Amino acid sequence: MILTIILLLIGLAILIIGAEALVRGAVSFSKKVGIPPIVIGLTIVAFGTSLPELVVNLISAIKGTTGLALGNIIGSNIANILLILGISALIVDLKVQKNTVWKEIPFAVLAVLVIFAMANDKVLGKGIINILSRIDGFILFGFFAIFLCYIFKLARAGSDNTEQGKIKVYSTFISIPLMIAGLLFLFFGGQLLVNQAVILAKLAGLSEMFIGLTILAVGTSLPELATSAMAVIKGQNDIAIGNIVGSNIFNIFWVLGITGIIQPMAINTGANVDILVCLTATVALFLAMFIGKKHTLKRWQGGLFVISYIIYVIYLIQRG
Repeated sequence: MILTIILLLIGLAILIIGAEALVRGAVSFSKKVGIPPIVIGLTIVAFGTSLPELVVNLISAIKGTTGLALGNIIGSNIANILLILGISALIVDLKVQKNTVWKEIPFAVLAVLVIFAMANDKVLGKGIINILSRIDGFILFGFFAIFLCYIFKLARAGSDNTEQGKIKVYSTFISIPLMIAGLLFLFFGGQLLVNQAVILAKLAGLSEMFIGLTILAVGTSLPELATSAMAVIKGQNDIAIGNIVGSNIFNIFWVLGITGIIQPMAINTGANVDILVCLTATVALFLAMFIGKKHTLKRWQGGLFVISYIIYVIYLIQRG
């Protein structure tokens, strides 16, 4: 038990180091080559911080524990918005770009709606059981390809956004290794932390679905938390926002797409509650952009997000 806790803390330390390296390298690289930081946040950083979810889901798919896989993704997306963006907004008010408000956040809403439709075959008359099939997996991949096309178009268009804070620019030979090292640290740190968290959860006799929605969800979202918090502290709001929104889109269209292709997933109707919570959280993020100061997630809104997440976790505990 003591060794497990020590390894868990080591994993957390590796995550923080990885987040620092990834943010430094990504911001420097984007400045060096003229790529808008929001694009870096939506691609390289989002991809890197989604690696723990991908690894957990691939292992779950191979082992056939598909309930754990779905719970991990939905739980992670809920934690990303309510917990991580909430904490980031508590650090400083988050100014959000117009493109993110009108295109990227709505795309994240679409992602949740798509997975909700795919999780309700019986209700929609598409089958006798609810299942995320291989065809569904390829459809999710199709949406992911559309999202990537949008990102490439955004990168070519450039950005007139003025960055906050001082940016330290390294040479390309330093920036790229920093990003790679950051991704590797996030990957291995996330794996170590999640593995130890699952061991602790099993020792406590918690259910598989509960582990997926809470322990695994928060554990695999820690890279997003570490990266976004570090980015906010350094004044790089675009990296923080892009990381969260991009990660949520990656999680559904990319990670669940791969998982569904490898191993079709039977979905319990009880998962609808969690999917709807995820949808509500994403819509709430969009609506928050028009309450108070326009296109800004204020501290008080971040506080409400965190409180909402705590209430959701309490609900999960009572649900068992």
